[in-house]
Amino acid sequence: MNEATMANSETPLGQLQAEVDEWIGRIGVRYFNELTNMAMLTEEVGEVARILARRYGEQNEKPSDMSKDLGEELSDVLFVLLCLANQTGTDLHAAWVKRMAQKTERDRDRFRDDPDLH
Repeated sequence: MNEATMANSETPLGQLQAEVDEWIGRIGVRYFNELTNMAMLTEEVGEVARILARRYGEQNEKPSDMSKDLGEELSDVLFVLLCLANQTGTDLHAAWVKRMAQKTERDRDRFRDDPDLH
């Protein structure tokens, strides 16, 4: 992890980034390269999509899918996302704060004034 990420380890996202970085160093040996992690992220998102499509969508849930835990699959997505943030020097907390401010400004009245949402 870079210094900017380490400096924010007091934030919840910073703590998660630090936890993943520590785990990689202790258990995982090293980060997979960014493209491998991108492929892994896509795979994990696909597993989440499968659960949602079968559990909440129109597809029938197969017996082999019924034991899958959505929370665990979402956590797999988060883990790989945190890996990508760490290896690219991205401070997720700072990015989150910036993005939420932008979304709030842009969408201040957008959804409240949409009659289709009421």
